[in-house]
Amino acid sequence: MKKVLIVTVALFLAFNCFAQEQLAFPFQGGKEVMAKFFKDSLIVSSQLISQKATGTAVFKFTADEKGTIKKIIIYYADDIRLTQPIIEALKKSNHKWVIPDHEKFHDFIIPFNISFNTPAVPGAALQKAVYNFSTHRKPIVTTDQVPLDMATLLPTVTVNYDLPH
Repeated sequence: MKKVLIVTVALFLAFNCFAQEQLAFPFQGGKEVMAKFFKDSLIVSSQLISQKATGTAVFKFTADEKGTIKKIIIYYADDIRLTQPIIEALKKSNHKWVIPDHEKFHDFIIPFNISFNTPAVPGAALQKAVYNFSTHRKPIVTTDQVPLDMATLLPTVTVNYDLPH
């Protein structure tokens, strides 16, 4: 009987050692709902569309236990002009974030990729506009260490917009 009890306890301890904490996706509804939310909420301005803006931006934000965003930090952006629509979309996501039960605040890192849908026949004007945007961009880069703490890296949100005909 003692051997059975000892083996049972050993198996129980071994099981607990290998068990990992399962976290729900931190956006209400899951990954697909988050991707759809940002595709619908992130509105690319007509100025960005006319400039054929494309690029990547990485943000860190802090959400509280009610899902309210408390702080937004830009870690990197290919161009400062890309950040404004992303910040507006992040603000619209208030109360949609779910943090672990034992925390009062949680940090998230979320990358965004903005680009246009390439037309079937791209012309020289499109190539020139893309070149002009990339040569005149004003990137935001960090010049010092970036404290990540206990942040959750979210999947990249990709937003594609259509060019006017």
